[in-house]
Amino acid sequence: MTLASLVEEETARPEERRLVAAVFLNRLHRGMPLQSDPTVLYGRADASRTITRADLARPTPYNTYTISGLPPTPIANPGKDALEAALDPAPVDYLYFVARGDGSHEFSTTLAAHNAAVARYQRAHHQRPERSP
Repeated sequence: MTLASLVEEETARPEERRLVAAVFLNRLHRGMPLQSDPTVLYGRADASRTITRADLARPTPYNTYTISGLPPTPIANPGKDALEAALDPAPVDYLYFVARGDGSHEFSTTLAAHNAAVARYQRAHHQRPERSP
């Protein structure tokens, strides 16, 4: 249930749920931190979705940047797709994913490829023209 709740919160795209589950399970099997942004937001007093460096370092039982393994309880109510993904993850070697900014993610097997993807999407985000109110 806890793994499925992380999958639920990480992506709204059904076609990505098994990939996200695979990333988390691959990281758990390697002893890597999960580093799931929704766990940083869980239980925070304000409703802001912006995550700061201080948030990433804040020691809470749910912050998977500061704890090993899964949080102690689910962080959301997972739907059927997330539950199925947690039980039957995609057969991939991915260890990383980054949001593209359109609701989808890019998945990577190496840290170098992941860092390149992060840089690419950060550049794209900063190059978008500001919209007038």
